[in-house]
Order: sequence, then structure tokens, then C-alpha cells
Amino acid sequence: MDKLIYIDQQWLLAINSWHAPWADILMWHISAQSTWIPLYIVLVIMLWRRFGFKRLLIILLGFIFAVGLSDFISSSVIKPLVCRPRPSHEPALEGLIHLVRNYSGGAYGFVSSHAANTMSCALLFCLIWNVPLNNNGAIHKTNSHLEWWLLMTWVVLNCYSRMYLGVHYPGDILGGLIIGVVLSVVAYGIVLILLRGFDRKS
Repeated sequence: MDKLIYIDQQWLLAINSWHAPWADILMWHISAQSTWIPLYIVLVIMLWRRFGFKRLLIILLGFIFAVGLSDFISSSVIKPLVCRPRPSHEPALEGLIHLVRNYSGGAYGFVSSHAANTMSCALLFCLIWNVPLNNNGAIHKTNSHLEWWLLMTWVVLNCYSRMYLGVHYPGDILGGLIIGVVLSVVAYGIVLILLRGFDRKS
């Protein structure tokens, strides 16, 4: 375990050691949740145009479940349970971490709620976007991959920004991504069941 922690710290220091004034500004805004509000609006509009308003309401319940639960589990369950200090709060790394605007985040960093939330949102959208419904309610996948690349790039940028800012180890990010994947897949299954039921009744 000590060796894994050491490797995690060294990877974080390698990522965090490269910085520049322009990158500080860029990563700060990438990490800010408010930056991505226009993206969320665009995703909702895309789902509405593809599935219609009534199906959209069902799909949004899936997003509330996936993202809300990922945030709760990462922030309110795992972090206080594991109590792993963020790099910015680790005494052994004091003076070695580059902090932007003196931002150090909360006391604990495992797991990353940014990673969990962005992954659950992005993966759930990709799964649902590629599952159109035909007239009899049958479900089949399409072969569109553009949204996968765009949204996974968004996830990667968010995760990198958290390490660049010195507030998460790579291990924190990996743990958050796993939670996001699991919850998005569970939410996807629930949404499919609800959509099938809705189409049968319709």
C-alpha cells in the first residue's frame, strides 16, 4: 500500500509540476462547474429534440439518479470514511504542490466527485443517445460515436484540471471514474425499463 501511495504522489507531482500562467487560468475555468452550464443546457435540448418532452422527463430522472448519487457517495460517504487528505492538504507535499489562487479544496480527496459526476453524466448521455426508440417501443443501438469522443474529452479535461490544480491524486480520479461508470450503467438500465413501460402505455 505504501508503494501505491508513493506512486500516486509521484504521478501527481509530475502532472502538477508543469504549469504556466495561461494554463492556470484555463484549468481554473475548466474545473469550475459553472463553466459547463451551457453544455448541460445543450445536452438537454439535444435529448428533448431526439426523444420528445415526455421521454425527456424520464431520461432526466436517470441523470438526477446517476449524478446525484455519484456526488453523494463520493462526497458524503467515501471521503469522510476514507479520510485521505488532498495533495494540497498533505504536510509531506507542502511546498511541492503548485496551487492556483491558493485554492486547496476540502480536507479529503478520495474519491474525486468531479470525476464521478462528469463520468456519470457523460457516459449516461452517450448510452441513451445511441438508443433510439421506434414506433413499437423496441430498442436498438445506432453507430454514432462523435458524442463519445466529445464528452469523454470533457471528462478527461475535468479530471486533468483537478490534478493540475493540486487537489486530487490520480488514484482519487480513478476511484471517481469507477463510481461514475457503475452508477451511469445502473441508471441506464433503469431508464430503459421506464422508457419501455412508457411506450407500451402510449
